[in-house]
Amino acid sequence: MSGKIPTHVGYILDGNRRWAKQHGLPVYEGHMAGYEALRDVIDATADAGVKYISFYSWSTENWNRAKEEVQAVMNLIRRLFTRELKELEKKGYKLVVLGIKDQLPDDILKMIDQVEASSAKGDRATLAVCFNYGGQQEIVRATQRILEQGVKPSEIDEKKFAQYLDHPEVPPCDLIVRTSGEQRLSNFMLWRSAYSEFIFLEKYWPDMRPEDVTAILEEYNNRSRRFGG
Repeated sequence: MSGKIPTHVGYILDGNRRWAKQHGLPVYEGHMAGYEALRDVIDATADAGVKYISFYSWSTENWNRAKEEVQAVMNLIRRLFTRELKELEKKGYKLVVLGIKDQLPDDILKMIDQVEASSAKGDRATLAVCFNYGGQQEIVRATQRILEQGVKPSEIDEKKFAQYLDHPEVPPCDLIVRTSGEQRLSNFMLWRSAYSEFIFLEKYWPDMRPEDVTAILEEYNNRSRRFGG
């Protein structure tokens, strides 16, 4: 693709449950369809030249959903880490996980450690999986790390602070895309979204296709980013 290519695109995967209801299916099937769409979207985004792709797979607030849905999604997450992410790793992706890890089941923690270690040399693109993640909580964790390291207040600026975020090598989002018609961040990438461009789509996430990625990047290419200047 010609023109400006964003370095980092963040996806807020919204509308899985509503898609399932629309099709008369259980909620779990909506999440399954969402992850099926995710694979194609990731490949299309990386093929366009984007080097960092983040996606909101589970927020810290999602634990408040019905117990049956939480259990079903955790089983899907286990499949994601054992099967789907392994396939992405084979394609050359590097996988990193952003979010709170000390509250997760031991088996999922082990899967995260394994996939991060085994994919560390991937160079096709970096996939930042935002799992058990909240942007405010990430900023709190960064602050705690700064205090633990004894950094002097006079040494802290925006660049220094960013070094203490989850996986600080992941750069700011150039573009954030949210599906399902909702127009808010919902606690996604708060620090990295300071100068992001936003695209909000009406369609539900399971209906996303590679051609949508082409349209999204063309829209981004037509925008003028001034960063406050």
